[in-house]
Amino acid sequence: MTENLPKTDKTIPCGTPYAAPTTMTQPDPLAQAAALVRQNLDLPAAADPASEQELLEIMAARVAEMLEREPEQLMSLLYRLDVEERKIRPALQPGTAEPPPLALARLLLERQKQRLETKRTIRPAPLENMEGWEW
Repeated sequence: MTENLPKTDKTIPCGTPYAAPTTMTQPDPLAQAAALVRQNLDLPAAADPASEQELLEIMAARVAEMLEREPEQLMSLLYRLDVEERKIRPALQPGTAEPPPLALARLLLERQKQRLETKRTIRPAPLENMEGWEW
């Protein structure tokens, strides 16, 4: 059984040879954004949406519910996630091209995607001279 595995000097604790993965796969950005949104909006853990439009529809339904039943919590969430107020105000105006729940859902998703991109591209430098600060 182990003769089909690539040769390596690594072993796992039970003594079986370990074959390291040959390629590193990048996580799906939509799935990552969906996971963040699911957590922030208290959405049920379901299968990842097939498209961004499907995710927006799910989010818009929850945002509509929050607008009706708990608007303070929705505004607090928008504030915590640092969605710009200058973008929120027009989204809530009557007579806009897009219904407010969908517009707010779009702003939330846009912000989460920005956060993911920032985490992916910006790596803080390791801290130096931290002797004495260990826990």
